[in-house]
Amino acid sequence: MSAPALGALFLPGSSGGGSHRLVLPPSGQAASPQELAVRALESAGLLQGPPRPGPVGLEANGWPLTARGLRALQELLLQHDLWLENVQCTNPHTLVAAAALGLEARPPWPGAASSSSPDSPMPGGRAGELVVHRGTVRSGDHLQAAGSLLVLGDVNPGARLSAGGHVLVWGRLRGLAHAGTGGDGGARIVALQLRPLQLRIAGAVARGPEEPPPEGQAEQARLVGGVIRLEPAPPQWPLNA
Repeated sequence: MSAPALGALFLPGSSGGGSHRLVLPPSGQAASPQELAVRALESAGLLQGPPRPGPVGLEANGWPLTARGLRALQELLLQHDLWLENVQCTNPHTLVAAAALGLEARPPWPGAASSSSPDSPMPGGRAGELVVHRGTVRSGDHLQAAGSLLVLGDVNPGARLSAGGHVLVWGRLRGLAHAGTGGDGGARIVALQLRPLQLRIAGAVARGPEEPPPEGQAEQARLVGGVIRLEPAPPQWPLNA
């Protein structure tokens, strides 16, 4: 089955219960994502009948979707007994908005040196490398990396992260995080929701904030004048000093 030029594509999941997929064309189209989704659902319904109720994975390419725009897509899908489950996108603002709504956000991260499953030991890597861990880091776990550490998941209270470079969490950081363990004062701690019990950058220590995080905005902690400061995170990799 092929999609019309510059149109979205709705791919039904397997009859065994697999997730549906909604694939948006490259960004910059005249139509909105909601209009594209309506047309894709209508086309799929004409060819194969109404889709069975179930979860939908959104492949948004480079679309800059806000939390409001994603909510509109959620409401549209719910009218067809479908619910948005995860978002894949190359636009970091879209992924931050998706995570703020509690959706699974799947970013492409170039330059990852290695990866580990939630049940495997964490490789230490080398200085300058980005080590990736996929999955939730649970209470009692301690992940360490000689270079920068990226966690694709939540970090629960009681868990610890330590890295010689940056600590990056594509999820909620609620445990302990120590960036720049070797004394690198330019290291940062970045998360979609930065609410840890304690932050450490090089030799500086600070308690995590208590107020709720702003919706749809990633945050970072960095050293400014020897003091750890929290601020909006820049949507780019690598992080510039």
